[in-house]
Amino acid sequence: MASSSETSSTNLPLKPIPGSYGLPIIGPLHDRHDYFYNQGRDKYFQTRIEKYNSTVLKLNMPPGGFIAPDPKVIALLDGASFPILFDNAKVEKRDVLDGTFMPSTDFFGGYRTCAFQDTAEPSHSLLKRFIFHILSSKHDTFIPLFQTNLTEHFTDLEKELAGKHQKASFNTSIGGITFNFLFKLITDKNPSETKIGDSGPTLVQTWLAAQLAPLATAGLPKIFNYLEDVLIRTIPIPAWTVKSSYNKLYEGLMEAGTTVLDEAEKMGIKREEACHNLVFTLGFNAFGGLTNQFPILIKWVGLAGADLHKKLADEIRAIVREEGGVNLYALDKMTLTKSTVYEALRIEPAVPYQYAKAREDLVVQSHDASFEIKKGEMIFGYQPFATKDAKIFDKPEDFIAERFIGDGEKLLKHVFWSNGRETDEATPDNKICPAKNLVVLLCRLYLVEFFLNYDTFTFDFKPSVLGPTITIKSLVKASSTV
Repeated sequence: MASSSETSSTNLPLKPIPGSYGLPIIGPLHDRHDYFYNQGRDKYFQTRIEKYNSTVLKLNMPPGGFIAPDPKVIALLDGASFPILFDNAKVEKRDVLDGTFMPSTDFFGGYRTCAFQDTAEPSHSLLKRFIFHILSSKHDTFIPLFQTNLTEHFTDLEKELAGKHQKASFNTSIGGITFNFLFKLITDKNPSETKIGDSGPTLVQTWLAAQLAPLATAGLPKIFNYLEDVLIRTIPIPAWTVKSSYNKLYEGLMEAGTTVLDEAEKMGIKREEACHNLVFTLGFNAFGGLTNQFPILIKWVGLAGADLHKKLADEIRAIVREEGGVNLYALDKMTLTKSTVYEALRIEPAVPYQYAKAREDLVVQSHDASFEIKKGEMIFGYQPFATKDAKIFDKPEDFIAERFIGDGEKLLKHVFWSNGRETDEATPDNKICPAKNLVVLLCRLYLVEFFLNYDTFTFDFKPSVLGPTITIKSLVKASSTV
């Protein structure tokens, strides 16, 4: 029997996993309503931790019902047990990307794209190497291309602020430039040169909403809770409802992505399969992730206030002045900027869930005990509880921009946003996000370009299905230039 934990050498007592799945049908339905409507996500987990005095628990996860007939999971709700989910020798990740259910492959052109494949499947490594090839071939374009798009983004915000409403939608603006950046990064063409035009973000959001609807709530008034639950969690929304949106994305990439698709065929991947994987990578992984991550970053930097803004601006401007511009070497010297990005990734991971099935009987350890998980059981990790574990992080609920400076860098192994430890690298044989380093780079670059242009800002935010919705209320132009 396998054992996994940083504390595996200690003699922690083996205990039965506490918790309850409740009665068939009734139990999962009750838990689902607690999760979405009665308690909310964090309270759903916290009340069960307190009830059973354990951070490893049996519980139900949505959607359940006809969409996911088996909602039972073993939940890992601390930073000690969570990393078992990254051990591909012990856990399997076949068709568990979205948890206890998988959307129809009709959403993906009939293919199980790389993200749904387990590392033991031969095509997983091949498809991931294809993505690595694209990234490595465009390495020199990351910074200048994103800078160009950010110039448009800042212009958009300033124009909106100068308008009659005197406020700007951050999410709308960042969504548009993020799609344009990603599309051109992959194809060397602008989406406006294809049938996608300027509707890329809307097409992706429509496609994502249909497949992920059972995992979300629209936040309607309470009287509509049961109606919403029945409508989106009784039967799946069929893929044909968003087929036209998906086809535009697919055809746009097929038309513009000639060079990368040629390379895919040389690697032994069918052109059609490669293009469907590109749609998923661009739309679900990259666009979906970044358009959640950028608002999270701005939210926490904004909440930290003008004092942090000044420190960031001073560091960024001094190093850019010293290095004669923005480049990888300059970015690497900005210790506060780097730490700020890592802290945002820690405190509010863009993808809060992680699922896997046990390949074999195994033992997982929390801080206090050991627990046996049987082969085939579904394991679920709630990342915000793992990365805000008070036994690992000091003041875990506080955003501390300097947390990962100096000796604090040792804590990076407990930052898990990328489907792995921040100290580990993505390879074709693991499930770490292939663009892990690019995401960190783009977040740093966003802060650099922002504080080269502005001293500070004010904003409002409200929670939404995919990260916070940010409204910029003011931007104060930079008082010093480089």
